[in-house]
Amino acid sequence: MQIILMEKIANLGQLGDVVNVKSGFARNYLIPQGKAKRATELAIAEFQAKRAELEKKQATALAAAQAIAAKLDGLLVQITQKTGNDGKLFGSVSNANIAEALSGLGFTVERSMIRMPHGQFKQIGDYPVTISLHSDVAAHITVSVLGEAML
Repeated sequence: MQIILMEKIANLGQLGDVVNVKSGFARNYLIPQGKAKRATELAIAEFQAKRAELEKKQATALAAAQAIAAKLDGLLVQITQKTGNDGKLFGSVSNANIAEALSGLGFTVERSMIRMPHGQFKQIGDYPVTISLHSDVAAHITVSVLGEAML
């Protein structure tokens, strides 16, 4: 299916590119999210008329993401979980726990933005985490998982 991108999408294309994607990806994700439209003559003409407005909106979103990334970069987030005697956690630390800890510090970050390269944390220790705020902007933080002894 041919679509026109309404914003930059990683590994797919830039704003205004006409690309071919699988029909399900377009119908189930890109079009409902407002990230793309079907590439019809009318949609392409409509896009050309609104191109400057869309580019300005994307530049504003990029600047906002860069400002948040500047504050987040290098941040140390501490999360306390219950542990056993050997340092293993009861349960694990997921991206939802990290998002909750960041919201406690005053940052609004969605769970889907948090990239945990090795999966959930199941041991105490310090772990590097990447937060993808925009397709071009990523912040790197350290999550310190602390143990809380069971009585």
